[in-house]
Amino acid sequence: MTNLIKLVNINKSFDNSKKIKVLKKFTYNFKKGKIYSIMGPSGSGKSTLLNLLSLIDRPSSGLVYLEKKLINFNESNKNDILRANKIGIIYQQDNLLPDFTALENIYLASLAAGLNKKTSILKAKNLLKKIGLSNRSDHYPSQLSGGENQRVSIARALINDPQIILADEPTGSLDLKTAKEIFQIIKDQLNPNRLIIFATHNRFFAKKSDCMLEMVDGNIKSINE
Repeated sequence: MTNLIKLVNINKSFDNSKKIKVLKKFTYNFKKGKIYSIMGPSGSGKSTLLNLLSLIDRPSSGLVYLEKKLINFNESNKNDILRANKIGIIYQQDNLLPDFTALENIYLASLAAGLNKKTSILKAKNLLKKIGLSNRSDHYPSQLSGGENQRVSIARALINDPQIILADEPTGSLDLKTAKEIFQIIKDQLNPNRLIIFATHNRFFAKKSDCMLEMVDGNIKSINE
């Protein structure tokens, strides 16, 4: 399998009252066609790692390659376009826009990537059908259940057909039955050209990945493949 993301000696520190090192010489290759889970206690660096992989944050030092191309974190506009077209992000809290309907929340992400409105709406409607929410397209987030909102956020992450899907505790705030349904929807998105990485505290879901990474103190403690 081909490496899609390559991390080399990644360090990430935050300067508050004192310097806090979150990631320490983190090196790893993520391959196409695989789903990875990242486990670890709070503060182990899971969310920080996902933020770096999404190009939202930058490392303090080290190198990030995407499809063998070195990412220049000074080129923020270029990286924003890259993220919009290549990376889909699913959060624990769905982060939907409260004043927009389910359909609008999905297709707005497509407009941001440069597609025209007519095509974006058509793609959004197809995705709503795929996640079983066609009859809820005109509902606002406040009118939807937690599981329905998370389905909408998954569709939003998929609208631009990303090569990389990143999910930070995507089932963390859901009951077990709904969590299993949401996880299956995410897992079903895997294909030979796509990479899925999700952070979780739930070992039940972590074990369903192709590769489970356990993080402790800013680095990988163990790998189960």
